[in-house]
Amino acid sequence: MAEVKLDLFRRFGDLATDALASHREEIDALNVFPVPDSDTGTNLYLTIAAARDRLREFTGPDWREGLRAFSRGALLGARGNSGVILAEMIGALLRRLVQATDEERTATVFADALRKAGNAAYAAVGEPQEGTMLSVLSAAADAAVACVEADDTARTRDVMSVAAGAAREALARTPEQLPMLAAAGVIDAGGRGICVLLDAFETALTGRRPSPQAPMPHTPHIPIPTVMGAADGHALEPGGPSYEVMYLLDAEDAAIADLRKRLQPLGDSLVVVGGEGIWNVHVHVDDVGAAIEAGINAGRPHRIHVTHFAEQIAGQQHRHATRSGRAVIAFAAGPGLAELFRGAGAIVIEGGPRRRPTTSELLEAITASGAAEVIVLPNDVPTRQSGEAAARTAEDDLDINVAVIPTRSQVQGLAAIAVHEPGRKFDKDVLEMTATARHARHGAVTISNTRAITMAGPCMPGDALGVLDGDFVKVGQDLETCATYVLARLIGGGGELVTLVSGLEDPKGELAEAVAAWLAANHPAVDVMVYDGGQERYPLLMSVE
Repeated sequence: MAEVKLDLFRRFGDLATDALASHREEIDALNVFPVPDSDTGTNLYLTIAAARDRLREFTGPDWREGLRAFSRGALLGARGNSGVILAEMIGALLRRLVQATDEERTATVFADALRKAGNAAYAAVGEPQEGTMLSVLSAAADAAVACVEADDTARTRDVMSVAAGAAREALARTPEQLPMLAAAGVIDAGGRGICVLLDAFETALTGRRPSPQAPMPHTPHIPIPTVMGAADGHALEPGGPSYEVMYLLDAEDAAIADLRKRLQPLGDSLVVVGGEGIWNVHVHVDDVGAAIEAGINAGRPHRIHVTHFAEQIAGQQHRHATRSGRAVIAFAAGPGLAELFRGAGAIVIEGGPRRRPTTSELLEAITASGAAEVIVLPNDVPTRQSGEAAARTAEDDLDINVAVIPTRSQVQGLAAIAVHEPGRKFDKDVLEMTATARHARHGAVTISNTRAITMAGPCMPGDALGVLDGDFVKVGQDLETCATYVLARLIGGGGELVTLVSGLEDPKGELAEAVAAWLAANHPAVDVMVYDGGQERYPLLMSVE
């Protein structure tokens, strides 16, 4: 029995991979939802091929472990929105098969497995839509369950045949459920992929192979384009997210609910699937850095893949004919900071607390860089908002790949650019810079110029203020006391390197030297770097890495 089960899935893996390879271009051409990036067939093909390859490598005697290998292969190899959803469907279906008892009818188990696959896929998608691969599989599962409930002698092959037929009928209804499909005159691409997979499974069970040229029943009025959707004039939805971000995530299961909450407001097409410490994350966003940062908060993201939709649709040929390389654009709040960023290879926009770069200035810098890929270091919160607006314009109008790293302070920007490597892949460079910036805990000291109530209590004009991660945490009479208090809080969380940047109001660096001396006396194992930043308002900036 064990070999029969594994042989069935080996046959299915081969048949499904071959079938999706044959139908890949057709399914790609149907792809207009959620983004007309013409890759659904390719993504489904790559996902099922990864599952098949993982099962091929499995040589153990336990059929249950073989099915888990198939499921894990799909999870780790999933590509795109459709691939991640497919991986969750496969995972849920196979979990039900693994948990089956000897007393259960095989046909009933398969029907229930289809239902669990459909339910799991709906649960995994942030905003599930009818008229997609979700509703097509759901219809197939409903028909399979109805079949076994109506006939207790139904065989597995009968159940799968009924399910495949119901899926084709549901696919024909998808344009009625999604106006975008009706407008384009196509059926849903992901749903078409589900039909291909169910047909392959039926063939694995019965040996009957449907003719690849035969039209789908009940769908003669739905044209299947022979050209790719983007080339056929389908456009990205106005105002929709610009990027697809995907990564594998090593994280505790308990961290995933919070991850979904962090990712949901960033964009759409959110799918997080997996379990037992390994997850596949997919989301469409404008803010790539924030999506990656959410993963860092939850665990360890890796195998990060960032796709710019406009670039993917239009193709890279024209863009790379006129632009090449990668540029980093940094906002520097003082002349010394500007020299530090320039020394690290950045294009610098100088300013200060009252002279932050506008969206147009940032867009001009992105355009003038001549680079095909641009990383923006805003280095404060208001500039980040301007940078994101400039990035969207550059992406939509100029086909430039732009990522805004969520640096909230000058010292976070210095930490990020220190690990920048132009020769690294764009998404990996963005990840490394984002992670480094996030782990650079930052603080500062300043002088109050008004009477106010702070988190640390009331302050008067002339009082020294200690700032930790953007919040006032100390009100004192002198800057040195506030600075050592803030640094003690920063270093309390551990760290190996302290960076001190003296400002315009500490022209001789005396405050920085005093704080460095305190650090040497109290934390002699910690390295310290002191720079003259020349920034306004903050006599000393600090960070701990």
